[in-house]
Amino acid sequence: MLGKALKALEVPRNEYIVSTKCGRYKEGFDFSAERVTRSIDESLERLQLDYVDILHCHDIEFGSLDQIVTETIPALVKLKEAGKVKFIGITGLPLGIFSYVLDRVPPGTVDVILSYCHYSINDNTLEDLLPYLKSKGVGIISASPLAMGLLTDSGPPEWHPAPLNSRIMAACKAAASYCKEKGKNISKLAMQYSLSNKEISTILVGMNSVKQVDENVAAAQELATVGKDEKTLTEVESILKPVKNQTWPSGIQQS
Repeated sequence: MLGKALKALEVPRNEYIVSTKCGRYKEGFDFSAERVTRSIDESLERLQLDYVDILHCHDIEFGSLDQIVTETIPALVKLKEAGKVKFIGITGLPLGIFSYVLDRVPPGTVDVILSYCHYSINDNTLEDLLPYLKSKGVGIISASPLAMGLLTDSGPPEWHPAPLNSRIMAACKAAASYCKEKGKNISKLAMQYSLSNKEISTILVGMNSVKQVDENVAAAQELATVGKDEKTLTEVESILKPVKNQTWPSGIQQS
């Protein structure tokens, strides 16, 4: 659908950025050189493009990090040399995976990391890693400023990895209810909190309607012109303090 839309718009290719992922498929994880190489060709065919700007090796903690270093990333470098990819990225939940990989590949090999659920009101542990990433010359994408639905009025989807009866769930629900009682929107507050850190290149958030796009653009514009609601933010941070920087398990951090 994205490929059809981009073709129909007839916008010059250099005026937009497209990223895609490899390594995780319907049939499971496969970080072999053969599969990730085939993966980009499949993506380019669907997108009707000659190249993507960023190719992310996705959720690497679910594979062998040593395979990522010795096999997967070298395969992505070849794709970059072939002109099918402009920049190489790695993604995952545990923050330790990024230094594990970056310390073991030649400098400049990985251009960008995508971290999620680690720079939001309830968890800002990515902040501690920012100086290291900056020293490596790596671009930073922080995804899920709403903590995959925890920081919303409607709450997280059923597949959210945090246990339903967990303290994190309860605290985020209490914070959302507090905002609603005060006539505030916790999602807007969470977006503006994440957007405020200029050391992070990009904040990535999912949107499933035109209304959500408009709301997020408005939140960003308001942050730039008026700033965020510091009083409500302080109150929400107080509610979330007992569960601050708590997360949930994901994958394997070492080979």
